[in-house]
Parts: sequence; C-alpha cells; structure tokens
Amino acid sequence: MVGAYRALAITHYFLDDFETTRRYAKRGVQTWRSGGAEPSVEEVYAPVVLCLCFESLSAWHLGKSAPCHAPMTKAISLAKELRDTHALAHALCFSALLSYFERNVSEVEGLASEAIELSTRHDFAHWPALGAVLRGWARSASGDTAQGIAWIEDGIRHYQIIGSIVMMPCWLALTKG
Repeated sequence: MVGAYRALAITHYFLDDFETTRRYAKRGVQTWRSGGAEPSVEEVYAPVVLCLCFESLSAWHLGKSAPCHAPMTKAISLAKELRDTHALAHALCFSALLSYFERNVSEVEGLASEAIELSTRHDFAHWPALGAVLRGWARSASGDTAQGIAWIEDGIRHYQIIGSIVMMPCWLALTKG
C-alpha cells in the first residue's frame, strides 16, 4: 500500500494537484508507520522515503514553507537509517530541488554535491544528471556563470546518454521552480 500511495502522490504532483499529492503522501507515511503487512514486491527503494519527499514538495507548492522541511529532513534521515542508498540519493536530490525552489544557493550546492558523490560511488545512473544541473544553477547564482553553465550542460549530456524517461519528472519540476 505504501508503494501505491507513493505512485499516486507522484502522479498527482506532476498533474499540479498538490493537495491530493500531500494527502496520498501522508497516507503512505501513516500506513508505513502503522507497521502493516510486509511488502509483496521488492522495491528499488523504500517508498516511504519518496512519500516524505513528495509530502514536503507539495507543502511548499501549497505555500506552507515552514512545515515543508520536516518531512524532507525525515526522508533523508530515514533513508540513512534504513541504509537505503538509492532512496537517499532520491531524497538528497529532492531536498536540493526544494532548496532550489527557495533559491537557497548554498543548500542546493551542498545537497547536489552530496547526491552526485553518493550516486557516483554507488553507480546510480539517474541522479548525477539532476545533481549536475542543480549544482550548475547554484554556481551560476553565485556569480560563476561559465562554470554553472558547464555543469548544466554536463547534466543535460549525462541525461541524454542515459536516455531515461525516469528523469523527465525532475526536469519538469525544475522548469516549474
């Protein structure tokens, strides 16, 4: 059920239905906390981590900037606690994306760098591309436009190489910020 709530939250997020996103994300977290039945399928990452991420992102889009940070912090903490490096890479990138929405240059730089390093170390193909684009934005926003553009171009090239549709929602979110 947590995976189903995660899928519904993600779908509604990219339909710009943030209230429904938040509702499904919270249900996913509540279901996970209730200690329901063991999952019937093997997940690539812990779905509850993404529920927390989308709860956070949807709260920000709904104008609830103060409470949006707690679920994101919990997502990163939980991914570490579960030793789920793939979920941690997701959470770091989405936390960087949240910081991008808030125009917090130093947070974007740090989180993107951490996501790139983790993803490279564990050979995750998708997250270095988004991390590079976010890091490039941070560099550009800091005044180093040439290096920022180089990072962004590297991220786009990386995305083109992996050719994965999985990254498309992240690129869409960047254009909404």
